[in-house]
Amino acid sequence: MVQAPDRITPEIIAAHGITPEEYDRIVKILGREPNFTELGIFSVMWSEHCSYKNSKPILKLFPTEGPNLLVRAGEENAGIVDVGDGLAICFKIESHNHPSAVEPFQGAATGVGGILRDIFTMGARPILLMDSLRFGSLENAQTRRLLQGVVAGIAHYGNCIGVPTIGGEVYFDESYEGNPLVNAMCLGIVSKDGIIKGKASGVGNPVYYVGAATGRDGLGGAAFASRELTEESHEDRPAVQVGDPFMEKLLLEACLELLKTDALVGMQDMGAAGLTCSTCETASRGSAGIEIDITKVPRRETAMIPYEVMLSESQERMLIIAKKGKEHIVERIFEKWDLHAEKIGEVQEGHLMRVYDGPELVAEIPAKALADEGPIYRREENKPAYLTEAQHLDLRKISLPKDFNAVLKKMLDHPSIASKGWVYTQYDHMVRTDTVFYPGHDASLIRIKGTQKGIAVSTDCNSLYCYLDPFEGGKIAVAESARNVAASGARPLAITNCLNFGNPMTPDIFWQFHQCVEGMSTACRFFQTPVTGGNVSFYNESPMGAIQPTPTVGMVGLLDDIDDRVPSFFKSEGDIIFLLGNTLNEIGASHYLMLEHGLKKGLPPRLDLEREKALQMLMIEGAKARCLVSCHDLSEGGLAVALAECCIGQGKGIGANIEQIPLILGARHQKTNHAGSHHAAELRMDALYFGETQSRAIVSVKPEHKEYLIKLAQKHSVPVFQIGVVGGQTLVIGDLINLRVDEMAGIYQTAIPRRMSKISSRDA
Repeated sequence: MVQAPDRITPEIIAAHGITPEEYDRIVKILGREPNFTELGIFSVMWSEHCSYKNSKPILKLFPTEGPNLLVRAGEENAGIVDVGDGLAICFKIESHNHPSAVEPFQGAATGVGGILRDIFTMGARPILLMDSLRFGSLENAQTRRLLQGVVAGIAHYGNCIGVPTIGGEVYFDESYEGNPLVNAMCLGIVSKDGIIKGKASGVGNPVYYVGAATGRDGLGGAAFASRELTEESHEDRPAVQVGDPFMEKLLLEACLELLKTDALVGMQDMGAAGLTCSTCETASRGSAGIEIDITKVPRRETAMIPYEVMLSESQERMLIIAKKGKEHIVERIFEKWDLHAEKIGEVQEGHLMRVYDGPELVAEIPAKALADEGPIYRREENKPAYLTEAQHLDLRKISLPKDFNAVLKKMLDHPSIASKGWVYTQYDHMVRTDTVFYPGHDASLIRIKGTQKGIAVSTDCNSLYCYLDPFEGGKIAVAESARNVAASGARPLAITNCLNFGNPMTPDIFWQFHQCVEGMSTACRFFQTPVTGGNVSFYNESPMGAIQPTPTVGMVGLLDDIDDRVPSFFKSEGDIIFLLGNTLNEIGASHYLMLEHGLKKGLPPRLDLEREKALQMLMIEGAKARCLVSCHDLSEGGLAVALAECCIGQGKGIGANIEQIPLILGARHQKTNHAGSHHAAELRMDALYFGETQSRAIVSVKPEHKEYLIKLAQKHSVPVFQIGVVGGQTLVIGDLINLRVDEMAGIYQTAIPRRMSKISSRDA
């Protein structure tokens, strides 16, 4: 319970995360000292989580325009892209990192609930969920507890509300110890003429509070997400919301039913900053004033003061602007779904957000000052000193493995590469019956119900690349996500992103952030995949330090005919295997270098955007021609891991004989030295087997399609190597790898369950 102080002191101002300069600005805006409620309102709306005050200047680098965009980044709760036939897709990714670190189950569950509301508040019906998760080492009991809680929370909310979680990614690295990343993505379908904007307009139109009652859970959550985690962060547990997916299901259906009437003007979810954010943002977007009386707000706790009501982040609540005279329609629909629907105010002339507690005016603030005119900073940035040493890698000092079989088995056993079946088997990815590719493929694929169209989605980011070269790492995050979508046969359309970094006040961190965004922007412009929106999550640090920079990309692609889809795994005996793309002497920043040699250093592989685009066009055209039996991109672990994954598949598995290693070695290749320059060199065997050179894929085709694929590769100027044939129960790669598929599958599929089985009653 919060007690209102008798007066505002410098200590209270500082506790709200407001600097003296910002406080002076507040006084100037109001023309007076703020009261306690107003101070709280400014503190959440001017927090980094809500205002992006440290990131806005950098975010402007992103391309945000495109021919198919119907709602651009920053205009509304989520971006919307036209997919033809009168339909559009609405999608967004957001973080719930800090709450998940403190209370993993509810933190992750309410992250899912929040991203769902961002989608259906636009009038779209959610049809899929994705996630991107990062944890510390699974050898750590605390990490196992966090993973168990987060996955259970995601599964609980998504499964109960009936939206399939159809894919995502999970990585494990020591930099996330104590500060896991939980990024949730949702995509929905909406008719082009059914899009709802979150704005208040029409003087006299009623403002309705709908959904669940307000409590003290989530109080100050936006501010909590805008500071570092410390050893005392467990004391912030009240800042974590508590979710009810069954209530959200009712809210979703009621809101979508209301959409079919003529009673609705605007709709906004109460997410971060709750009632505060929804009122000031709708008023600001509509260039109107808004007036509410919080005595009419349904509550489930007693003696709540105005400060608590306005800042509560209780879940499953929405703000609705209705047409005057249509109140009975709103009330009837929400009564049908057994939900609160209370008229708490009206749209007003002017520009002020006024909050009454009965007859008492407890807050009066210009709406735009809160929603759009917060402080903006351009933070100091410096190239980190660690990069000079970290980027240096002398390949002459890196010895070749004595046992390539052992290396591959070690790679398949690493939780970042191993099967994520332990995670996704807890999710209902079949509900709604439209999922086409189950989790485990390069991209997840879902059918748009009632059509032949498919939507492919991939979430990607290699944070080690971003740590060792943020610009190149940012480029690769976009390229890999697009490559995964293209590998399924879909055409990449647009991205959403979740930018996870440490403290922006640290010059090294802000430089990482700036460079990653520059790299991502460069790739987005080249691929013509604009940014539709997303989330910035700063202050991802624990007492051990900052996380590796993790700019997660959610790429969405369109498949015009779902029957053109291409799976990621080998299918039939006798199919011919091709490697697309050249392989270079690039083992810097690789999983191989980290696992076999204990080194996190070297330059990440270089990304040539022209070559990447050519490969993607080849894959898309090959899919449309129904030439490709399978297609799998090469990423962590390189050629050997990709081939192993193609063999293991999602069923009983099938072997492959890769006998044409000399063909690849016979081509002239490039070598990257520590300074980044190139010169011709013999290709190292570890680089061939485990290097992570970009813009490569493994495809299999029927023998009768062999010549077509070769001509298609020549058309797009993509190097093509016929390297082997599908068949048997063993993966043979040249003279160095010979492993049974069932042995590899046993390692790959049990790596995470084996470690999670160590959970004791004390961990749980």
